[in-house]
Amino acid sequence: MTRREAKPRGPGLGLAGRLLVNIGLVILAGASTVLVAALLLAWPLFQYHLDNAGVVVDAQVLEHVTRAFEQAVLTALAVGILVAAATALGISWLISRRLAAPIQDAATTARALADGRLDTRLEDPLMGSELATLAASINQLAHRLETTESTRRQLTADLAHQLRTPIASLEATIEAIAEGVLPVDDQTVETLTGQSARLRRLVADLEVVSRAQERQLLLSTRPIPVTQLVDAATAGNWERYRAATVTLTRSVATDVPDLIVDADRINEVLTSLLDNALRHTPSGGTVTVRATAGVNPRGPEAIIELSDTGTGFRPEEADKIFQRFHKGPTSTGSGLGLTIARAIVEAHHGTLTAASDGPGQGAKFTITIPAPTRAIPERGAWGE
Repeated sequence: MTRREAKPRGPGLGLAGRLLVNIGLVILAGASTVLVAALLLAWPLFQYHLDNAGVVVDAQVLEHVTRAFEQAVLTALAVGILVAAATALGISWLISRRLAAPIQDAATTARALADGRLDTRLEDPLMGSELATLAASINQLAHRLETTESTRRQLTADLAHQLRTPIASLEATIEAIAEGVLPVDDQTVETLTGQSARLRRLVADLEVVSRAQERQLLLSTRPIPVTQLVDAATAGNWERYRAATVTLTRSVATDVPDLIVDADRINEVLTSLLDNALRHTPSGGTVTVRATAGVNPRGPEAIIELSDTGTGFRPEEADKIFQRFHKGPTSTGSGLGLTIARAIVEAHHGTLTAASDGPGQGAKFTITIPAPTRAIPERGAWGE
């Protein structure tokens, strides 16, 4: 079924006018009810009390009394209704204007956001929790849009910078082949293949990190012991470490709780961290993977620490290294590995942090993932 777009209505009464008209109708209905009830009940009740009091009047006097009573009642009701209506309408007009103003401000703010003025914010009208929630929601939306737009611009600039080198290399190689300067031999083919593979890997990495950071990364989760996660990652990288003469050790505490995670994705994170540690740890160094139980009053959690004796980094760069395309001076990667790793961990509602005492002092990466406190279905999708 196709959903039709709402069409804006033509000019008419605003919210304040509509509220005032509705309140006026309520006042009119109330005044009419009071008037009808007075006309139907006042004189019979008055006559009833006269009879109970034993007051006997002749017909002529009774007629004058009846007219005087009706005039007194009608005059009193008319004055009372008019004064009450004027007071109620005055108060209603003030309330209507007060209510309409923040809603109009919200509409103006939404229109400004739609026009691209993403720095626009809505102030709390101080008129109750409902309007405060509306203002907070609009401001949160504005902040999200502003952040997304900033990320998009930065990504576009970074992507253009990253694509420039392999594209320039491909163009130069193809031009050299076309001019006969470069022969089409195995080395040339290897160069073209390497640059195209770099482009393909860059596009694939960008897709993964974008989906993960937008909470659209599908995760096939199941219960799994942390020991199994650590063993799978270290076993898959053992031979590379042995060839580089870098010692790889692991330890898992006995009280580490099991996790509900996508084992393949967590293995991808650990492998990325192990690969990063291997690139920055010289021959003869050591990389240690250690898993312990976290101490958190809000619930159990598992902590996986990966520390190395490598080149390290300046402490102020601890968060910067997780940004897209950030690479160290000696790095040969795409600059997306750590970004993808953090995004995957955050998709599991966990955190990934880095720390170092400085260049040459090694580095430590810490993964913290909350453990389930109740029974959870074996398979599911987080981050959808």
